Amino acid sequence: MRIQGREDSWITKYPKGIFSICWRLIQDGKMNQEDENTFRGIDDWFKEHLPEPEPCKNGEKVITFFKTETTDEMQKMIAPAVRLLDKYAYPYDVVYTNFVGTIVYEDEWQIAVRVDNGAMI
Repeated sequence: MRIQGREDSWITKYPKGIFSICWRLIQDGKMNQEDENTFRGIDDWFKEHLPEPEPCKNGEKVITFFKTETTDEMQKMIAPAVRLLDKYAYPYDVVYTNFVGTIVYEDEWQIAVRVDNGAMI
């Protein structure tokens, strides 16, 4: 499962994920301070509890998905960020797929897959 916007990342050419979207709202000065603090808390929780995939750290062309086995747990933790997207009228899609392409990272909660020119490979 992936929560993604409708604007492509300049790196992957694939729709930006929810974390990138929220950081963009902050960087563009669209999010008020209280909401920014809320998102930073969410981001901190995920950084503390989910390892950041090495391919992401290295700036490789990858996207991440929550595993379906843990989707319910992750949705509870990410729900406040989704509410921020709603509050700031930022369009997004919740995507479930049975094809993710080449998995280059996997842990208990998530996978990272390689993308090339906007397509999973």
